[in-house]
Amino acid sequence: MKLNLRIWRQKGPQDSGTMVTYELDDVSPDMSFLEVLDVLNERLTLEGEEPVAFDHDCREGICGMCSLFIDGRPHGPQQNTTTCQLHMRQYSDGDTIDVEPWRAKAFPVVKDLVVDRSAFDRIIASGGYISAPTGAAPDAHASPVPKPVADAAFEHAACIGCGACVAACPNGSAMLFTAAKVAHLNVLPQGQAERETRVLDMVDTMDDEGFGGCTLAGECASACPKGIPFEAISSLNREYLRATLKRG
Repeated sequence: MKLNLRIWRQKGPQDSGTMVTYELDDVSPDMSFLEVLDVLNERLTLEGEEPVAFDHDCREGICGMCSLFIDGRPHGPQQNTTTCQLHMRQYSDGDTIDVEPWRAKAFPVVKDLVVDRSAFDRIIASGGYISAPTGAAPDAHASPVPKPVADAAFEHAACIGCGACVAACPNGSAMLFTAAKVAHLNVLPQGQAERETRVLDMVDTMDDEGFGGCTLAGECASACPKGIPFEAISSLNREYLRATLKRG
């Protein structure tokens, strides 16, 4: 089938960008969205033009690198799907598809479709690990974890840090991401030693990085390719209030 791709092109962080239209013929419905970009870049390279810069890594829906705004939706039209798992069978012959980078103050554009998401790394580094000495690694069954707790931790640990929640939020908030990282550590026995300091440090870092405030619009959970529940934000608010009161 034939497709028209309107892609955001921007040479660098300080440059102004614009949408550029590319026509592609003979696109297979079995191609993934990133494979279509590969085909386009091969053509551009052969024609002596600058290929489109975009992030990608595992192409298996695990790493979260393939973060694109497609037709006004993070990762495209299919629910619970990353861009690399989006296939062209979702589109029809002659469709025009708009492809843009994440749009958020805390995710500045590096080039074309690539944005700097290192703010997420700094949120995690501020409290998303266990620093208290606990000795050698215990046997897996040494610390019993109730199944509901294990399920909750696993559900939130599924977050791949792609940033779709921020891109979808009208305020550019990172509350769902931060909530997922706090929740999957704070509910486990190993996370109890730093439970209060972790949530306070991570929320403070989130605010310092320039993310917007959460007004519970709910777009974040709708856009999340891994289905992180919207209730995670309520859990984060409870954790933050608990830690604040305990600190006094």
